[in-house]
Amino acid sequence: MSLNELDTQAFLWLNSFHNATFDPIMAWVSGKNEWFPMYALIIGTIIWRYKRQSIGMLLTIIMSVVISDRVCSGILKPLVERLRPCHEPAIQQLVHVVGACGGQFGFCSSHAANTFTLVTCLLLLFGKEFPSIKYFYLWAIIVSYSRIYVGVHYPLDVLAGAGVGVLAGILCFKIYQRINKSTLSFRKN
Repeated sequence: MSLNELDTQAFLWLNSFHNATFDPIMAWVSGKNEWFPMYALIIGTIIWRYKRQSIGMLLTIIMSVVISDRVCSGILKPLVERLRPCHEPAIQQLVHVVGACGGQFGFCSSHAANTFTLVTCLLLLFGKEFPSIKYFYLWAIIVSYSRIYVGVHYPLDVLAGAGVGVLAGILCFKIYQRINKSTLSFRKN
């Protein structure tokens, strides 16, 4: 059995756990605009707590999300051209779709990439001071699973997106650290 067949079977199994109660909940979890209040709270808290230092931190988070989103949507989706399950003719009738199907291609999931890059950045930037930030990964996992639930991504789309997100978060954090060290040593001299 090929990896694609395993992924399709895993998708159909995970997508089959739907019901009238969870459909609107997962559609809400999967939405983009629904999380803006949480993002505003995170940004406001960072600005309030870290004042001027927050500029570099917020730029790090923003750049990592931009990178993860562009890698998924701008590079991988057009390069791989893997149809979303809700657009795949061979299984289309078996897919439980909640809401709109979205664009034609789904590899890899931008939702997974962006949520995982946000949590990775938050953990790397603030995890020593606030260890409970690691629990935000549960949020990223739930958002990522919601993409399978609503019928728009295969499990490997989500896993690849999560991987892109974690790598983008680590990369941008390393750049932030390097710039921060350079700035501190420049100020000392």
